[in-house]
Amino acid sequence: MDNLDYGIIGNCRSAALISKIGSLDWCCLPEFDSSSVFAKLLDEKIGGSFEILVNDTYTIKQRYKKHTAVLITHFSDGANSFEIRDFMPRYRKEGGGYNSPPEVVRYFKHISGKPKFSLKYDPRLEYAQGETKTYVKKNFIVSLNQGEKFDTLFLYTSLNKNAVLQGREIELKKDAYVLIGYNEKIFKPTVRSIYTELERTKVYWLNWSNKTPNFKQYNAEISRSAITLKLLSYDKTGAVLAAATTSLPETIGEVRNWDYRFCWIRDASMVIKVIGELGHKNVARRYLQFIVDLIPDKDEKLQIMYGINKEKKLTEETLDHLSGYKGSSPVRVGNAAYKQKQNDIYGILMDVIYEQLAKYATDVENGEELWGITKGIVWIVSNHWKEADKGIWEFRTEDRHFTFSKVLCWVAIDRAIKVARILHKKTKLERWTQLEQEIKKDIHDNAWNPEVNAFTQSYGSKDLDASVLLMESYGFIHAKEPKFVSTVKAIEKELSNDGLLYRYKNEDDFGLPSSSFTICTFWFINSLFKIGEEEKAMAHFDKLLGYSNHLGLFSEDIDFKTKRLLGNFPQAYSHLALIECALNFSRKESDEKILESMS
Repeated sequence: MDNLDYGIIGNCRSAALISKIGSLDWCCLPEFDSSSVFAKLLDEKIGGSFEILVNDTYTIKQRYKKHTAVLITHFSDGANSFEIRDFMPRYRKEGGGYNSPPEVVRYFKHISGKPKFSLKYDPRLEYAQGETKTYVKKNFIVSLNQGEKFDTLFLYTSLNKNAVLQGREIELKKDAYVLIGYNEKIFKPTVRSIYTELERTKVYWLNWSNKTPNFKQYNAEISRSAITLKLLSYDKTGAVLAAATTSLPETIGEVRNWDYRFCWIRDASMVIKVIGELGHKNVARRYLQFIVDLIPDKDEKLQIMYGINKEKKLTEETLDHLSGYKGSSPVRVGNAAYKQKQNDIYGILMDVIYEQLAKYATDVENGEELWGITKGIVWIVSNHWKEADKGIWEFRTEDRHFTFSKVLCWVAIDRAIKVARILHKKTKLERWTQLEQEIKKDIHDNAWNPEVNAFTQSYGSKDLDASVLLMESYGFIHAKEPKFVSTVKAIEKELSNDGLLYRYKNEDDFGLPSSSFTICTFWFINSLFKIGEEEKAMAHFDKLLGYSNHLGLFSEDIDFKTKRLLGNFPQAYSHLALIECALNFSRKESDEKILESMS
């Protein structure tokens, strides 16, 4: 496979990736950030996988059950056919709450004839460190890792267990199942009980998707992206992950490989804002509680990222025994960026707090804590906004005065003022308004470069950066203002390559960037649309949608030449930006219809 041709399944506790030919190549249990039990994605030889093997006469097609996270892989040679319905159980318990066990279920549905296949079941626990041994027992198959870390994995099935483990040919005469679970079951599953789990999971996703409004344009893309963002949310704490994987490289053979199975305040807040706009209030409510829980002291500075269970220390290690995706090493777990200072996160978080209070002021249960956090953020920003930082792109070397960070410091104060008005807290307004004006003037004085006729990446620089396009969407500048229009034009000229955008073109800690950062292209399309180049924007959007994989999923990056997907997958950033673009297009259409009906 030359592309990231995978589907994601999950249950808001963990996730798994299944290839377009039905191979389970990535799964961590019991949670998103646990050690892998299958990691062929990161090492084709020793990573471990669970594959469905059929002869060459079979054609294989894959799709999602509409509006759900149930993945269907269809195998047929004409007369003989069957489907595998892959899912991780998630449904409402009778006593309240959700049932989301650390399990992957593969339901084999017999469709016609006498289909034949064999299975390659090869789990490698603990990131394939140490030796995993697998045994057939009376009720299940058990895998044990007895290296430095002891771990177990259980497989239950209605198929012949010895045939499964030995890879012998199996003829499917009726529906069957395989359940891979982190825990030993108290009651042995049956085909009927597993079918019930499948149906209940399907109903859960249909109900969840039903809350997403319908749109005339790009409805299928919005729905699939929303489900993908939900799959990257961690129910237990409200955290939202940047992606489901670690160490998928931004460029094949290079070292820009990072672990994204954590909650970045920036990414998560942007996700929550867009998911909230689609009406999914509970995801937003849980995330705000996650933030409230993280900030025990009013003057405590936020880290840029946390573990999904609120861990503050995310020590980065390399797994040198794994060769990496397509040989791109190192494979990293943990992420040293948690130590970085990035001043933009306060504005991004304040934006979400403001959006939630503006929408649900009478219904936000932690309003007092959120007001406390608001005051704390203003205090931190007022004391630190003049300092340099690492910026949105996490430059690991020198600190700079990044324009994006400064704009988001302005956003923090602007939204704090709005929150104060919602909550009728007048005493702070005069001082906060002076600070907001001071930051705004500073940006106009120092970030604008008349030589390049644009706002640049950092103060005093000539380098352009796609992140400054967000100035408009955060309300710092109007779309039709000449300075913004000329910034969009300058970025198009300098950073666009066949319609795909570089984040920036100046050298960073690892040399020159050589792939397109997908979210930047969406930002650019949005900006084109806002400055009035609507047809051009929509043409770019349709072209970009064509670069998704066969299921409409995006990773972090796209290769400029081959258009293959690169970077961690699926990427929350890419899907939230897709939704934002599609919503802007849809709003414009409905606004025009309203105007027509009034005229």
